[in-house]
Amino acid sequence: MTGTLDARTRRRVEHLDRGPLDRREIAAMIARDIAPGSYVNLGIGQPTMVADYLDPAAEVVLHTENGMLGMGGAATGDAIDPDLTNAGKVPVTETPGASYFHHADSFAMMRGGHLDVCVLGAFQVSERGDLANWHTGAPDAIPAVGGAMDLAIGAKRVFVMMTLFGKDGTAKLVPECSYPLTGLRCVSRLYTEYAIFDIDNAGDGRVRVLETFAISIAALEKRLHIALSCDPGASVAEK
Repeated sequence: MTGTLDARTRRRVEHLDRGPLDRREIAAMIARDIAPGSYVNLGIGQPTMVADYLDPAAEVVLHTENGMLGMGGAATGDAIDPDLTNAGKVPVTETPGASYFHHADSFAMMRGGHLDVCVLGAFQVSERGDLANWHTGAPDAIPAVGGAMDLAIGAKRVFVMMTLFGKDGTAKLVPECSYPLTGLRCVSRLYTEYAIFDIDNAGDGRVRVLETFAISIAALEKRLHIALSCDPGASVAEK
């Protein structure tokens, strides 16, 4: 994975000498930002890729809302067990000490604040950390909230993994969400192909850029129509 950077040694902010991150590079970035010993839920879809990049020595415990603690990475070949799947019905493996429980108990863990981090996909994220990921509002769309609201409000930190722009070029990090909300001021970090952002969801809604890829902060501000900041003294390209 050419160009992947260690999240613990960030100093240079703008990386203009490479292309945007691919999905696996984004998943690897998220995995490195999860603290050792954390209890984590990975949402349906792209977030499940994070499991493949977690360091076993970090002892991160993965939770899946259909009733399992100790989920491993995706299962392949002879390791596939049709009775062992994640919430997205994808075959997975189990780690030593894995446990299974009722769906209601699983949601009690989610709602009770027992998860350190959840990683979700999104249609939109606002500059204040509002999350919209269950319905676009389109008349022909099928709403599918699942456990997203429980996770968004119950987890101590919410990481979002999504593309920064839609197929038509419309920004998905926005001043205000136009889609129905999943949660208010819940997103703390946003991972995209062009940039990684910290969001001050408890304060005045400042969006801080941790890194950009193939685009400058100045160019991002023009496309997003959001004021962006970065750490004082961080290295940025000449504008």
